[in-house]
Amino acid sequence: MTIPFYVAPEQLMKDRAEYAQKGIARGRSLIATTYDDGILLVAENPSRTLHKISEIYDRIAFAGVGKYNEFDQLRVAGVRHADTKGFSFSREDVDARSLANLYANYLGQVFTHEMKPLEVEILVVELGSHGGPGQLYHVAYEGTIADQERFAAIGGETATIAARFGERWKKDWSLGEALRAAVSSLAGPERSLKPGDLEVAVLAHGNGRRAFHRVEDAELDALLAPPPPGGKSKGSARAAGAGRGTTKPARGAG
Repeated sequence: MTIPFYVAPEQLMKDRAEYAQKGIARGRSLIATTYDDGILLVAENPSRTLHKISEIYDRIAFAGVGKYNEFDQLRVAGVRHADTKGFSFSREDVDARSLANLYANYLGQVFTHEMKPLEVEILVVELGSHGGPGQLYHVAYEGTIADQERFAAIGGETATIAARFGERWKKDWSLGEALRAAVSSLAGPERSLKPGDLEVAVLAHGNGRRAFHRVEDAELDALLAPPPPGGKSKGSARAAGAGRGTTKPARGAG
């Protein structure tokens, strides 16, 4: 007679949590924060093609850390869900809260019922309508969802990075100020991050209906440059994406 293998449920959940946490901790971190014209997302990511930050819908963005192929599948599913809902009902019916709830339910089901949990943490952020406050939803590997008011940090060393950034955070600060604080917090006191090490995007009120815009090249260099003594920071909050003369990528691309 074969004796069935038994593991206590508490131990099984603990092992799955440790497995997912180790996978996420190996990835580079990411910060999302509000600023005076929208929401800024900054990730440590030297790749120019494997994006951690992407557009989901008009005023909604997605960010993920951990195992790339797993959170990219979640991104694609989110784009399809948003497109279908917007087409079937109206564009105004697509919102970050319902999308974050769907992600939370899916991640919770996988964590509870599948052999291997997903090694991911994600953020779903939405630009507030008519100049209203933005929404930042943090969804963890086991399906826990949290509504963040000022900023959110995900990935490895989250507590340390969030503490560093929390000391610098200011209400209604400019895009340049928020970006430099985020980069400094991600790097820490013993490292420095160059523009080529970063992936940066914004959801900005000045960008119209499709608010998502990637901050790259000369625009990123200007925003990272320290402001002159007694002067304002280079690059205004409303400059990001406004009049940039480039075609915005198709929704959900990258």
